[in-house]
Amino acid sequence: MVKAVIVDDEPKAIQSLTWELSNFSNDIDVIKTFTSPEDAIDYLDNNALDCLFLDIQMPTMDGFQFLGKLTNKDFAVVITTAYNEFAIKAMKHEAIDYLLKPIDSDDLQETIKKIKKYNSKMSSSTKIEEVLLNFNSKFDPKKITINTDGKLIFLDAEEILFVESDGNYCTIIMENSQKIVITKKLKEMNTILPENQFFRIHNSYIINLKKIKEFIKSEGYVIMESNHRIPVARQRKSDFLVKVITHAPYSTKTESTFKRASQPLYTLVDVFLCLQYISGAK
Repeated sequence: MVKAVIVDDEPKAIQSLTWELSNFSNDIDVIKTFTSPEDAIDYLDNNALDCLFLDIQMPTMDGFQFLGKLTNKDFAVVITTAYNEFAIKAMKHEAIDYLLKPIDSDDLQETIKKIKKYNSKMSSSTKIEEVLLNFNSKFDPKKITINTDGKLIFLDAEEILFVESDGNYCTIIMENSQKIVITKKLKEMNTILPENQFFRIHNSYIINLKKIKEFIKSEGYVIMESNHRIPVARQRKSDFLVKVITHAPYSTKTESTFKRASQPLYTLVDVFLCLQYISGAK
């Protein structure tokens, strides 16, 4: 069953298209409809679907602006509009088809065929991705795989300095100064990155614990090997300090600074100093 969503500012247009889809295909299930594009964006970014029927001319934003705001585009897009001059632009936005209102039943049946064909290709592509993901994690555990914008990105976790959030997007900062922008939220990246090596130190940052150069306790930030200064959230300070002592190759050198040690050696003194830090951070 193809799960479809309809976005159109006219309730009558939604009712008409829903009726036509139910009458001309037993394979399409309209799971949600929206007259507000803002509400639709929130839903589409957090739910799975197979096809989106999208009106172009809406009062608060047009359909093309709407598509530009989506972070998840892993579904077929069908443009519905009363104006045929948008056809070329619709194709440029990777819409699989274009339906002119009032929608002709023959045109709709052709569109349904295209939707099924698109989803068949996507299913095959997903299987290939799963094979690649499993192969990568099994034979090179240091590599992480990120699925974003219709492509797979393979990165060496050891070369990541930190990840910075920008709403529905993230920027990965590599140790060679390369910046990689991806359409994922920080909480998603937190589940992808190795837990024993990375720590969400702030609502907007995940850092590589192995790449910390200093921790400035008095001012509440860490300095990375790249000299970037990353703030430490007050409520995460205690967990951060425990993580540094127990998981990363560091030892305490001064009261306000963590510096990289040549060997991951920890003594009772290290633990005692860490507990002092924690009590002072609360």
